[in-house]
Amino acid sequence: MWLVDEGVVVGVDIGGTKVLAGVVDGEGRVARTALRTTPGRRVATNLVEDAVVAAVLEAADGRSLVGVGVAAAGFVDAAGERVMFAPHLPWMGEPVRNLLADRLGCPVGLDNDANCAARAEARYGAAKDASSALVITMGTGIGGAVLLHGKVMRGANGMTGEFGHMRVVPEGVECECGRRGCWEQYSSGNALVRNARALMADQPSVLMEMSGGSPAHVTGPMVTSAAEKGDLVARQAFASVGDWLGVGTANLVAALDPEIVVVGGGVSAAGDRLLDPARAALRQAVVGAEHRKIPQIVAARLGPLAGMVGAALAARPPLN
Repeated sequence: MWLVDEGVVVGVDIGGTKVLAGVVDGEGRVARTALRTTPGRRVATNLVEDAVVAAVLEAADGRSLVGVGVAAAGFVDAAGERVMFAPHLPWMGEPVRNLLADRLGCPVGLDNDANCAARAEARYGAAKDASSALVITMGTGIGGAVLLHGKVMRGANGMTGEFGHMRVVPEGVECECGRRGCWEQYSSGNALVRNARALMADQPSVLMEMSGGSPAHVTGPMVTSAAEKGDLVARQAFASVGDWLGVGTANLVAALDPEIVVVGGGVSAAGDRLLDPARAALRQAVVGAEHRKIPQIVAARLGPLAGMVGAALAARPPLN
């Protein structure tokens, strides 16, 4: 492990539904994790910080903190100091890095969650040998990052890769960002649950029993479990999310021409149930498919832990 006087480095991944912290060693291995529920989007910001601090201290288990890296599901400024905007979190320009450093008493690194996941996949995972890669993270919404020769492309404001807010359906479903028709409203954990709930109205499904007879109580893990049992509603919900994943990816491939596309985040745990329809849709939708090599779509090797592992890398400046 990264030890200084027997201290540890902790990575934290903050999403729209959960805060996951873990001790990460120099080989990207996770030794101990702690989980908290994200307090919400319309709450006082200190409640989110409370959850982060509690998760970090539990993961550290009494050991001193050498550093903490934070992967935030939002727009992080180029300096890695502030979360400028987060569709699923309450931060709006807050100096998150300094606030957490003061409370934890150690250096803190801060970056966008998808950038952290990309950094981890470039160092330890599926993008390790790629000269160029797209990393798409699917959780409550969609995040993303662009890798070139193993380096994360950050952009003028540090906000490269906000793929989830590309508009794919004019005047479509309302998004938490305040606009309509964003990609993440059709391909994300939220979209998966919304699809399943809508389909349950017309078709029998084990989800009705799993949710206690209330579609409003259906969750993403329920849909995944139902799909594994062969439930048609759950499988149709995944097929729709996967199809939209491929459509959006085709737009990114047309713009950036990557060698490989790596899909991570909690929804990616569904594996080929999600990725197979995405691969088919990409082949259909990508421009000039018959004249080019279409990039592979693969699951993140580090799975849902990629953001947390990459956050630990962010605790060791400078960021790449």
